[in-house]
Amino acid sequence: MATETELGKVLRITLVRSKHGRLRKHQACLRGLGIRKIHKPVIVDDTACVRGMINKVSYMLQVEEVEKCI
Repeated sequence: MATETELGKVLRITLVRSKHGRLRKHQACLRGLGIRKIHKPVIVDDTACVRGMINKVSYMLQVEEVEKCI
């Protein structure tokens, strides 16, 4: 059976609150997700690792599920 990523699930993540003044661990999660600037969306695969990082910094993010364009 195919996993969710193989079926084309990806996430569009947008930083909506500033990362300045936040915990270093939270800033590291944002770097791990590939987020650099506020209001610039990043597309990442929907995996357990990514979901864990999103859960840590969810108060700063807007997350949307989108279909992968192949």
